[in-house]
Amino acid sequence: MPAPRADQPIRRVRLDALAFGGDYNPDQWSEQTWHEDIRLMREAGVNMVSLPIFSWPQLEPEPGVYDWGWLDRIIDLLWDAGIAIDLATATATPPSWLLRAHPEMAPWDADGHRLEFGSRQTYCPSSPIWRENVARMARAMAERYGDHPGLAMWHISNEYGDHTSRCWCPESARHFRRWLQERYGDLDGLNEAWGVNVWGQRYTSWDHIETPKRAPGPVNPTKLLDFERFSSDALLELFQLEIDVLREVTPDIAVTTNFMSMFRDLDYWDFAAVEDVVTDDAYPDPADPTSHVGAALNYGLMRALKGGQPWLLLESSASATSWRDVNVPKAPGKIRVESLQAVAHGSDAVMFFQWRQAKYGQEKFHSSMLGHRGERSRSFQETKALGWELRKLEPVRGTRVRSRVGLVVDWDSWWGSSAAESLPSQRLQWAQQARAWHRALYALGQPVDAVRAAGPFDGYDVIVAPNLYIAEPEHAAALTAFVERGGHVVVGPFSGVVDATEKVHDGGAPGPLRRLLGIEVDEQWPLADGLTERIAYADETLTVPSWSEWIEADADVEVRGVYAGGELDGLPAITRRPLGRGAAWYVSAMIDHDGLLPLFRDVLRTAGLPARDRIDLDVEVVTRADDTTDYTFYLNHGRTPVAFEIPAPAVDLLTGTTHRDRIDLGRYGVAVLAAPRSETIPTATPIPVKEDA
Repeated sequence: MPAPRADQPIRRVRLDALAFGGDYNPDQWSEQTWHEDIRLMREAGVNMVSLPIFSWPQLEPEPGVYDWGWLDRIIDLLWDAGIAIDLATATATPPSWLLRAHPEMAPWDADGHRLEFGSRQTYCPSSPIWRENVARMARAMAERYGDHPGLAMWHISNEYGDHTSRCWCPESARHFRRWLQERYGDLDGLNEAWGVNVWGQRYTSWDHIETPKRAPGPVNPTKLLDFERFSSDALLELFQLEIDVLREVTPDIAVTTNFMSMFRDLDYWDFAAVEDVVTDDAYPDPADPTSHVGAALNYGLMRALKGGQPWLLLESSASATSWRDVNVPKAPGKIRVESLQAVAHGSDAVMFFQWRQAKYGQEKFHSSMLGHRGERSRSFQETKALGWELRKLEPVRGTRVRSRVGLVVDWDSWWGSSAAESLPSQRLQWAQQARAWHRALYALGQPVDAVRAAGPFDGYDVIVAPNLYIAEPEHAAALTAFVERGGHVVVGPFSGVVDATEKVHDGGAPGPLRRLLGIEVDEQWPLADGLTERIAYADETLTVPSWSEWIEADADVEVRGVYAGGELDGLPAITRRPLGRGAAWYVSAMIDHDGLLPLFRDVLRTAGLPARDRIDLDVEVVTRADDTTDYTFYLNHGRTPVAFEIPAPAVDLLTGTTHRDRIDLGRYGVAVLAAPRSETIPTATPIPVKEDA
């Protein structure tokens, strides 16, 4: 993974322990309750809380009139109790007086309707009024609390884009035009990039360009793609505005904003580049028994965003959420295994939303560390036990996850392949394909990092690109160099189709990846609903549920799988091209989970990496390490006991027990084995457990 830029100072969170705690909203409770909260926080081992995220109206009830007293008191009380503060700038949503004074700063939807006050994020990211007031509030917070010894880090805004990630208002249109002028220079450049000669869309004035509101038919796909880029950048500018203020006033304090895992609307590579520490809000669905698999991919992105540095789980759920159609609680033990999964994948924190369960408002049924029953609540008893257990994992803090597999996460391809109206099929979606490929690699026992399409790929043996719809020469060059020096690349269907302006590459797909892969795509061949295709792969038959391609392979390309039946019968489906010391694979179809397993088992073993023969999605093995020690997490995400063969004797940090050749885990069990660092990443083989074991 790439290291942080040498010219950027490293600002670290001011907390000498794994962080444990949650969001705290003292302004919703009496001061008598504050004292009870702090007593129970200490009892539970809480050492950091996040506040005052949504408290701007309480801190500035009238324009320019501040009420700092209550926040002064609670910060001092917390710090006196040894609890550090992840201090929010309180700019997550505007106070009503600001919006009523400036209704033009409210966001619009794609139908041109102004959205009303009464929820959160009721602002247009491009609004000059909003930006002016955000900068003013951030400065006031920094000047008030920047020297407080309890300040661990700055928490800017909250979950950017959760409710307002795109705005179609007149101010956004003006900002969009400025963004386009900077990108393309003049109207000739824009008209060329957007391919406006199709359907008579040529622009003769910048003022004629609007945000892509609903139109009589499909909207220009390049305009849609640029609006996605612009919208991400508009929120990034807003983020940078607060960063600049905070670094001016408090240059040594780390800044962050909480991400939302694998979130489509914002390019987190860009956001992570300007902050000091990555933080994430993670809410695996308790109703989905395999939600931990998706969480592993999300965490692979979080640790990759800052070149492998530890990140912080800043929000999670102690049990049920409040915003799903059905909010299923977490079974006993799930809080622990899901929290320790995040630590296994590089988090140096376990934080929850929130500390005390609300009595009113939109989230009063969202679980908390301290439930409505107070300290008698199950959530408190389980999180309290977890808090003290985390202290046993202190040696893990600051270590990095060991992985030899990277998965390309590219927001341009994600956005571009979402313009369903202009694509061959609506069933080939970037996120769906990425999660399917990750799921197979997870099942085979490989932790997976996210990587950028242009690299760097140092330290990896296998790079997979489930879909690289938008491919540029720099992507092809980086992937080719990786293969030539011994790496293995696997590229999925509908890749190398267009360039960054949505123009089909000369000669068609895979465009600049042509030399690397040694194939050409003659036609995309999506399948009609209800139909499936098959691929003959070695002794296996792989099922293709929705997408295939007619490809032609060069003479030096090994055809590993062919279509068996249907209109593509006998044509290449999966290819492998040796190049330099490595090889490049092309998979021309969407393949179901069972079919992806033999394919990726083949890829991993060809690359010299282990792959499990026995598949059990409930089990997970992840190693964090420093220069001398491997800390290997063994996790059982299921209700059935499991066992592993382990490579060498090791001590479990959680229990102090030495395990010699085998480890047994019960329902939702976890072990963390410490052993001298191995030259290879420690692996573990799941073994059957008798029902009466």
